[in-house]
Amino acid sequence: MLKGFGNILVKELKELIRDPKILLGMIIVPLIIFPVLGGIMSYSIQSAQEKAEKASVLVLNNDGGNYSEIFINFLNSSVKVSVENNTTPKEALAQGLLSRYNTTQFIEIPSGFSANMTEHIEVNSNITASVDFYVVFSGTGMFESVGSSMIDNLVYQFNRAIAPDVVHSKKSAIIKGEIMEGVDPSVLSGLMISQSIAMPITIMILLTYSMQIAATSVAMEKEEKTLETLLTLPMDRFSILMGKLSGSIIVAGVGALAYMFGFNYYMGSFMSTIPTGASLDLASLGLVPSLFGYLLLGISLFVTLLSALALAVIISAFSEDVRGAQSLVGFIYPLIFIPSLLLMYLDVNSLPLALRIFIYAIPYCHPIIAAKAVTMGDYWTAVLGIVYVAAFTLVIMYIASRLFATEKILTAKLKFKGLRRRKRTPAEELQ
Repeated sequence: MLKGFGNILVKELKELIRDPKILLGMIIVPLIIFPVLGGIMSYSIQSAQEKAEKASVLVLNNDGGNYSEIFINFLNSSVKVSVENNTTPKEALAQGLLSRYNTTQFIEIPSGFSANMTEHIEVNSNITASVDFYVVFSGTGMFESVGSSMIDNLVYQFNRAIAPDVVHSKKSAIIKGEIMEGVDPSVLSGLMISQSIAMPITIMILLTYSMQIAATSVAMEKEEKTLETLLTLPMDRFSILMGKLSGSIIVAGVGALAYMFGFNYYMGSFMSTIPTGASLDLASLGLVPSLFGYLLLGISLFVTLLSALALAVIISAFSEDVRGAQSLVGFIYPLIFIPSLLLMYLDVNSLPLALRIFIYAIPYCHPIIAAKAVTMGDYWTAVLGIVYVAAFTLVIMYIASRLFATEKILTAKLKFKGLRRRKRTPAEELQ
């Protein structure tokens, strides 16, 4: 029934394995990507742990009583504590105390803390004491709530050491230099996760789809021998290039828009189950990009998309068919996927200098960096990224236009000497 099946199977496997584009794109590249992604996750977790271990906190002691000193000494046994007496939170921000003590969080021990502690413990009343905890929210990573969780744990341990439920912490977030009373940083971080995930994934999908479409368009013309006819038409060849790029942008944009709507619905379906965050309005907190911010983000995405499409056209010119073009374009994907996934979990400014330079050098990272920057009101980062990507795009567009202006677009081939063996006939393969 399946006579000759084994011979056909061996023949197909030999053909596929001998194709260096398939060997590199489908086997070797994934073997590189996944260990790198594992390293990213390991580094992210390790960075969060080191951040917790090296955490420091500023204490604003406005009580001056015995129990406030006990509380400060308890904190100091786990984290590095700096103390300022008789200073309000607004005064601390105005005086730049967070920068002076190199911390992003502070605790205020309000007046009457020791008196409430004494009455609760010694008189056995229902009065409890409270401390106010403030965290600077930067919105740049998925481990934003590490500091808040650490303080919650210390307060819990202090309660167990002194008396159950004697101290409560009231948490507030510092957003763009303004104190937002009653805004829990951990809840806010949870709500921002949807944005930190949705934007990189949307950009990855948009870039990969558009590059595949552009590469397929050119490769199909070469494979079907219609590119020669197209280039003989009485029109500017640069117009042909821009027409192909524009068509790819429109198709990829529609696909990305549909994906974005679907993914946002998916994220919103389970984020809405967090009841504590229902009262948080990101727009009122200033965590939604302004109209100017959206404009910068759109420009950044457009120039990045244009450079990716032009690069895909150049790469596809060196292929013989559609399959080869898609395999060659796949070599660019690690430069899109790995940095995007890295920026989901980490703030680019927290990375080592060498890795930070490498990330900034990759043009496909800048829309993600710009999205986070404009959300926090940092427009200069987005503008500088647009300038860099625009310069990179001009270079790539020039190379693509020069390629279309010559006959190399028809004859260029990428050869892997030493990897490709002589193509055998089907009869030879079956022997």
